[in-house]
Formats: sequence, C-alpha cells, structure tokens
Amino acid sequence: MTAAFFSDAAEKILRGDLSVSERTAVMSVAFSLEDDPTPDHARSLPDADPASETYVIELLPERTGGRGISVVYRHSQDLDAVLILWIIAGP
Repeated sequence: MTAAFFSDAAEKILRGDLSVSERTAVMSVAFSLEDDPTPDHARSLPDADPASETYVIELLPERTGGRGISVVYRHSQDLDAVLILWIIAGP
C-alpha cells in the first residue's frame, strides 16, 4: 500500500478553501491513490525528476458538489509514496 501525503500548500487549501463536499471528493482521491497511485484516469504531466512521475486527476463539479478541482501529485516508486502537491479549485 502506497502512503499519500499532502504538501503544506495543499493542506492549507484542503483545510481552509474547500467546502465539505469538495474536501470529501479530494480526500477520496487521496485514499484511492494509496491503493492505485497511477490510475487510468490520471493524466501524466512533465516531470524533471527521473525518480518520480507527476500526474493530475481532474474532478468535475458533479463529483465535488461544487467547483471543478484538479489534484496534482507526484508519485515516487522508490519511496512507494504519493505527495499531493497542489489542489486547484475552479471558479
């Protein structure tokens, strides 16, 4: 099982800027990444570090009960860990 962590910036947004339904949707992504850190619906992003891969999972407003949200994270196979870097909420 992969460990999932939030960066300080993502933690701040999670705790302060999201509604309860948006927070629940983001937490469900974090929990699912612990089981499968590279799901089919994750889109790969360019990454300068050869020891990790960066992805984004986009949550539609229908799933969040609010705004569209992008969850950007980095997966390290060596560490068997995921770091959620940013949570980007739409207007």
